[in-house]
Amino acid sequence: MGSCIICGTSVDGRICELHEEDVVFEFRGSRPDELTPGRYYRGSVDGFAEFGVFIDIGDSVTGLLHKSELDQRLESLDWDAGDTVFVQVQNVRDNGNIDLGWSIRQDESEFRGTLIDDPEKEGAQLKNEVEADATDEDGPVRTVAADTTSSEGGSTSRQEETTEESTEAETGNATAAEEAASAAADTAASDREEARQVTISELDDNVGSVVRIEGEVVTARQTSGPTVFEIRDETGTVDCAAFKEAGVRAYPEVDEGDIVRIEGEVEQRRGELQVETEALVILEAEERDAVTERMEDAMVQRARPDAVDPLADDPAVEAVREPIRDAATAIRRAVLEGRPVVVRHSATADGYTAGVAIERATLPLVRDEHQNADAEYHYFDRRPLEGSVYDMDDATGDVTQMLSNQERHGEKLPLFVFVAAAGTTESLDGLELLDVYGARRVVVDERAVDDEIAGAVDALVAPTLEDAPETTATALAANVAAHVNEDVRADLGHLPAVSFWEDAPEAYTDLATDAGYDADEVREIREAVALEAYYQSYEDKRELIIDLLFAEDDDGVPALAEHISEQFRAKMNTELETATANIENRTVGDETVLVLDTDSYTHQYEFPPTELLLDALYRDHRDEAAAVVGFDTDEAYVRTDADVDVRAVVADAREEAAEAGLDARGAREGRIEYLAGERSAARDALLSALGEHL
Repeated sequence: MGSCIICGTSVDGRICELHEEDVVFEFRGSRPDELTPGRYYRGSVDGFAEFGVFIDIGDSVTGLLHKSELDQRLESLDWDAGDTVFVQVQNVRDNGNIDLGWSIRQDESEFRGTLIDDPEKEGAQLKNEVEADATDEDGPVRTVAADTTSSEGGSTSRQEETTEESTEAETGNATAAEEAASAAADTAASDREEARQVTISELDDNVGSVVRIEGEVVTARQTSGPTVFEIRDETGTVDCAAFKEAGVRAYPEVDEGDIVRIEGEVEQRRGELQVETEALVILEAEERDAVTERMEDAMVQRARPDAVDPLADDPAVEAVREPIRDAATAIRRAVLEGRPVVVRHSATADGYTAGVAIERATLPLVRDEHQNADAEYHYFDRRPLEGSVYDMDDATGDVTQMLSNQERHGEKLPLFVFVAAAGTTESLDGLELLDVYGARRVVVDERAVDDEIAGAVDALVAPTLEDAPETTATALAANVAAHVNEDVRADLGHLPAVSFWEDAPEAYTDLATDAGYDADEVREIREAVALEAYYQSYEDKRELIIDLLFAEDDDGVPALAEHISEQFRAKMNTELETATANIENRTVGDETVLVLDTDSYTHQYEFPPTELLLDALYRDHRDEAAAVVGFDTDEAYVRTDADVDVRAVVADAREEAAEAGLDARGAREGRIEYLAGERSAARDALLSALGEHL
């Protein structure tokens, strides 16, 4: 038994349960499961992601401090890589992930003591006791006055010691030490000369050996110890640690984008490969050009997939074979270059499923290409959009974030992949803002895109056949994903069928059946994704959507989808009953149009959203009406199978209601905006104009 270092209470250890949160621990272990939840630990900033900060606890484990745990916005944190911080370990998961909490005490002096958490020792120890024990083991402490040389060329005094050892003996020891150091330096130099040049993909076979690698500096980050350079060559990336002194930048002349040659010993650190850098040289002129050309040639060869092999027989896909290959090449190349991939998709069942198809294919490549364990959070992000338009608000947020990541963490500008979004001219300003900064852009869209968009992106996958059957963004994106990563092709088989609300092509229903999903299971997944896409639509919900689309129970049925789809149907049926009872039947031109006052007869801020409700309403009533139109406070929504140009409808309606502020900004999804105060005039004008186009 011992006593609490704070209150003196008898306790088994050094701190009582009441005061355990008043001390901070230094972690000396090597595994996450050696941490103690509830304790506060000293850590250092390892890196940043959109959802939080990665913190190194000691030298061996890394945890995530989620942004929801912070007392301020993530972007306002004045932290740099390597900064010391204090966090609380909240949970250590079975897979080794560590959940961290925020400490309001961000200085060691604010804690009432510091203890060492060393799993190899029994119980925690006071830091000063551990340091004293280390001093005792090393022998007597000596005070040394270092040699100094006069700036005017004066004599150099030898080291003076306070021990009773003789000056002569010390001089002899110093000489011997100098000779030993010189011999070691000669040996190291000799080793470097004999270092074998290898590619990064060959490092696994060279652990413990001194090697030479050539490549590009992707990032350079300063930790509390070494400077870590992430190096990319034509085969992969690896972290190279260079040490000058704790927290001091090694090779300060080296910047991101430099082509370098590094020599050092290959080591395994926390289960990851790392090169302990002994020498680093920036390559210039012909040497730089030779490495750059070699990397570029290899990059193109590695990134370009083989000839396109569609998932199923689909004329819409068959017509865009080469665009699919181009899009897959762009994504694969971004991963190989160490360039983040950002997927922006509409917050619909089709948008989410299509985005996840790209995610499913890309994440394994990121893990394979980048050695650090948290690479998938740094190099891939999926961000839902409110609608299908990528406007200046969206683009400004993306540009701000990517420039911040470039400035703070040395990240390359990302590749943006737009799925079921950004296909109309309303997105042109946003795409052009990305282009100003040189960010590459890929669009995967289930509808033919506007000509201006086709000319504003680097790769485009969209229907090109006039008589091709209707398709979905998922059908196209899943085919892109299958060529981004052939290993996940089997995982994607059921996704296209999930994305069709009705009349899924037989080729895709057969593909889903072959993958083990019958029609009811496909419907349940679609409904469950649609429900979750509505709630917190601005969050990617990576784990939840993965569970809905891929997780299975013991019977092979999606475990979560059935439960959530029941909620979908209950909520949808309630709204449909209310809407159907309040539909107004109008004759517009020669056609019947069903009109719903969605402002009065739907629940605001509750599922289903107006767009999804009107889709379902039109499917139920398409045999008796040419269109369904919903009028909200300042928006109208048109649902019809007729070939109606919503922009042309709005143009005609403006002639009748010039003061209504009519705008076809959401023309792609049949959404029309107007001024709330002119709602009645806008309503009459739109219905009249719609009758001319049905």
